[in-house]
Amino acid sequence: MNTTNNFGLHLTLDLSDCNIDKLTNLGVIYDFLLSVPKSIGMQIITLPYVVKWLDKGAKIEGISGFTMIAESHISIHTYPDRKYIYADVFSCRNFHINRTIALFLETFETTQYEKRVVKRGYTS
Repeated sequence: MNTTNNFGLHLTLDLSDCNIDKLTNLGVIYDFLLSVPKSIGMQIITLPYVVKWLDKGAKIEGISGFTMIAESHISIHTYPDRKYIYADVFSCRNFHINRTIALFLETFETTQYEKRVVKRGYTS
């Protein structure tokens, strides 16, 4: 993807049919947010912040997690009742989209996802 005329890329992922055990495990989310930045060439500037929460109408607690990277941020929100994750990676530096997606798919044990890539701050 050509990033010459934009500030950065914003990848959003909707993952479905994920492993419920991974979606409810604080350690899995924390470790993922701690390791992914380095794996995609980014620099972590805060330790991950992860919390459990119970969505309105849900029976199983989900987890929301966030880490700041020098280039911007990575966030994850899990919905175990639906076996779903909503995640985003925003960076002012180019990063390998497919490698990033592969890390999510491998960690959360799914092949089902939708991606969107937005060029942020685009100038022509």
